[in-house]
Amino acid sequence: MDLTVYLAGQIHDDWRETVKLKAKENNLPLTFVGPQTNHERSDNVGEDIIGKQPAKIHTDDAASSINNFRTQVLLNKSDVVIALFGEKYKQWNTAMDASAAISMGKPTIIIRPESLVHPLKELSNKANVTVETVDQALEVLQYIYE
Repeated sequence: MDLTVYLAGQIHDDWRETVKLKAKENNLPLTFVGPQTNHERSDNVGEDIIGKQPAKIHTDDAASSINNFRTQVLLNKSDVVIALFGEKYKQWNTAMDASAAISMGKPTIIIRPESLVHPLKELSNKANVTVETVDQALEVLQYIYE
């Protein structure tokens, strides 16, 4: 049984590649999807498709609608969502994606460090599982196949 896993979280480092590599090392039959990780493409997609916008706020709005469309399609297609919260970057998109997944009834695993227990307590309480590391999240998925 193959599962499609949506990887929600910041796009500023290669944590998704780490997840993919570790899943492959453990022979987990997982397909991964997620947000557009090319930051420039994500920011410019609205103007790339719709055309030049009159102001930055409209550029952001156009990109946001297309990025939200992409996210909704991929979340709908996913079987499981892993939402990684780190300490280095603001996590608004991660919180939005995790909340949407939970509202859609998608099985959701939240990864967050101990320092974020308090600010994420309500979201963690709504998720199916909350862990502190990528390895723990993958162990949860591996348990499905036992």
